[in-house]
This record gives sequence, C-alpha cells and structure tokens, in this order.
Amino acid sequence: MPRAVNYSETMTEQQMTIKEIENQFESEWVLVADPQTNDALEVTRGTVICHSQDRDEVYRQAVALRPKCSAILYTGRMPEDTAIVLGTPVSIPKPV
Repeated sequence: MPRAVNYSETMTEQQMTIKEIENQFESEWVLVADPQTNDALEVTRGTVICHSQDRDEVYRQAVALRPKCSAILYTGRMPEDTAIVLGTPVSIPKPV
C-alpha cells in the first residue's frame, strides 16, 4: 500500500495553482491547506501538505495534521460509476 508523503515539516509554504497540483501529482489524492476558491467554490490554489495514491492514507494524515482550513482533491479521472458523497465538516476533539 502506498504511503502518503507528508510535506508539513519539509515543504515551504509555497502556494501552487490547481494546474500545478494536477501536473505534479497526477492521479493522486492531495491534501491542500488554505485552499483558495473561485465563485463556484472550486479550488484554484493552495499549499500541498500531503499526497498519496491511497485515499485513506491522505484522510488519516488530514486527521493527524489537523489543518485549520483544507481541501482534499483527486487529480485523476473518476470512473463513470463512482458516487461522490459530500458532507459537512465534523469537529474532531483534540487528543489530551
């Protein structure tokens, strides 16, 4: 199973456009911090803090890193029979 690459400690706070993210992380799940959106709420740019071919690993990193504002993107093509479920954010308590 592919491991996620976590940039939170090694990457500079460099903003990337959505095209740059799609080109650099082809067919991967990408965790983007501080995403900027257009009027249609589509992510236009942000800071990549984690990416992987394994969606679950990116979700685990999102929980572990707890970015204040983030988006998870998939840069590949979704199969036609894929269902996408949207939900509201859930507050996750901080560990003590």
